[in-house]
Amino acid sequence: MTVPNAVRQAKTLPVTPARRRRATERRARSDYWLFLAVLGLLTIGLLMVYSATYTLGYLNYRDTTYFVRRQFVWALLGLVLLLLLWRFDYRIWQRYTVPLMGGTLAVLLLLLLMGQSVFGAQRWLFGNSVQPAEFAKVTVVLYIAHWASSKGESIRRLDTGLIPFSVLVGVVCGLILLQPDFSTALLIAFTAGVMFFVAGAELAQFVAAGLIALFTIITVTTRADYRVARIQAFLDPFGQADAAGYQITQTLIAMASGGLLGQGLGSSRGNVGVLPAGHTDVILAIVGQELGLVFTLLILALYLFVGYRGFRIGAHAPDAFGTILATGVTTLLLFQALLNVAVVTNTVPFTGITLPFISYGGSSLVTSLVSVGLLLSISRAEPVENEES
Repeated sequence: MTVPNAVRQAKTLPVTPARRRRATERRARSDYWLFLAVLGLLTIGLLMVYSATYTLGYLNYRDTTYFVRRQFVWALLGLVLLLLLWRFDYRIWQRYTVPLMGGTLAVLLLLLLMGQSVFGAQRWLFGNSVQPAEFAKVTVVLYIAHWASSKGESIRRLDTGLIPFSVLVGVVCGLILLQPDFSTALLIAFTAGVMFFVAGAELAQFVAAGLIALFTIITVTTRADYRVARIQAFLDPFGQADAAGYQITQTLIAMASGGLLGQGLGSSRGNVGVLPAGHTDVILAIVGQELGLVFTLLILALYLFVGYRGFRIGAHAPDAFGTILATGVTTLLLFQALLNVAVVTNTVPFTGITLPFISYGGSSLVTSLVSVGLLLSISRAEPVENEES
């Protein structure tokens, strides 16, 4: 059975005594392995934020814990929201997807008029503490999961499937590109595309959406001089080490200097003023420098484990909404992590994107933990495998 067929059949599963019995066992079957893996990544993140910023905090604020204290507060807020979402049935969010989506579009529009500009990008509200595009990722996933799960076979039609899907994703990504925030727009577009396919869209529709996205990416990239410079730096970073290739060369040098076991926790203090965004977008380079290749691979294994648990939750969700939502949330987290790794290793041209649970940044951290809360809520409703009725 293909995934789209499984989604469609999930909408008509019979109510059996076994399924009623499972309703009373949901709390016991919550995916604690997923929760523990995320707690592990979160702990590593707090440790690495402190290690990467204690010198920076002292130099700028005379406080070595300045950055990690703020990250800790955001982590507590995110964990509280995670636990609340875990407790409540994920299906209640189907009632609020339309107002959430409307509010998201309104805030993204407001951001273009009143947002705080930092380094030429207008992405923040309330100073530089809240980044609405981060929260847009979750609301888009919720809305598409509800919309797609309600379409059934009609999602295969052009007028009720591909066209409204493309318009929605295009509007959201367009508003985010105007900030400009290319990496978040790419992340949302890719995640939405995966959800669209899992919901039952025809392969031809999926390919068509992909071609539209590819054309948009090429157009957006080639019309911005700084993005063209990043592509050139990607092709020959050390040849432009004093210009557009500076950040990626320093990132690669930091990672390579760690070897197998690293130089030791806190050794990256010498990167203050040398490695831009060392505690945010390229914190994985700090991990590689201080803790080495072995620990870096362990972190990547944790992300893959989170991805496995997330897709497993989606595969066993009791309805189409749960399946599509879990797929979207997991794709969002996993693709963001893989894209960050690709950027740090110069596998793709440099673009600013945080490493979930580890990079410094309140909006990103809270959004990632909220996403896990939705997954854990779905896991509480996960059917028992091979249970007889």
